[in-house]
Amino acid sequence: MDRQNLATLISPYRSRPWMINSGAAAAGGGGSKGLKGIIAGGITGGIEICITYPTEYVKTQLQLDEKGVNKKYNGIADCVKKTVATNGFFGLYRGLSVLLYGSIPKSATRFGAFEFMRSHISDSNGQLSAGGKLLCGLGAGVCEAILAVTPMETIKVKFINDQRSANPKFKGFAHGVGQIVKAEGISGVYKGLTPTILKQGSNQAIRFFVVESLKDMYKGDDINKPVPKLMVGVFGAIAGAASVFGNTPLDVVKTRMQGLDAAKYKNTADCAVQILKNEGFAAFYKGTVPRLGRVCLDVAITFMIYDSFMDLFNKVWKD
Repeated sequence: MDRQNLATLISPYRSRPWMINSGAAAAGGGGSKGLKGIIAGGITGGIEICITYPTEYVKTQLQLDEKGVNKKYNGIADCVKKTVATNGFFGLYRGLSVLLYGSIPKSATRFGAFEFMRSHISDSNGQLSAGGKLLCGLGAGVCEAILAVTPMETIKVKFINDQRSANPKFKGFAHGVGQIVKAEGISGVYKGLTPTILKQGSNQAIRFFVVESLKDMYKGDDINKPVPKLMVGVFGAIAGAASVFGNTPLDVVKTRMQGLDAAKYKNTADCAVQILKNEGFAAFYKGTVPRLGRVCLDVAITFMIYDSFMDLFNKVWKD
């Protein structure tokens, strides 16, 4: 038996070059990069949410605000003014702990999944086709929706909604989650799964496609050309804006389905129908302005921080 056949018997992966070069089972390539993506993504998520949370708070308040006698706010400035007057400046950070607990695993899942999928479908130069960018982004969004976003977003919306009531009943993260589970079961923290999958899947498909495409355009024929972090931020802001205009209606439906009044909706479709019937088409774009500002800043910061940590890891953590 020659040496090559003996090596194949000892390690069958030697006959699978795609696993050596880019697969998750590879000792250095795809698996290592996927792990880097998870760690860099987790760190990125924690930093980013601490910077952008106030705009998320205002956006959610405006989306929960219904027409008629129950309407509380007359726009972004009024929402900020009333919140600060009632609860002080840090009232804009109510619910931060909930989102912080979710942001780290969400971002880790998103980037880890993207890097894992990219390692399997990219070409020999590590480049993705247009369809590949969309597919990897979609897969990353679906993974984060199921594993992190749905439970944490449900809890966040219920916490913010609780603070709107005359007598808030949640005394903290653990107490609030306990009360939700006690009253509704484990499904109580898994409301709005379908619209969340649709929202996150479309979000990340759009964002990764735009960012990766703009990076490729900037590099031109030189695939090794470095992209300045400022340009990465600009590309991220553009990607964020594209995703906002593409799926804000899904975000509104998701928020309503995860609120304390979600029981009045039979399902996702019924929620959308009731919003359209009772509040008109414009209601699907509630909170667009604060969401646009938050998302553009969010995505720009996220990709800049993520790329910075990946560059650092690639220097000190060799594949």
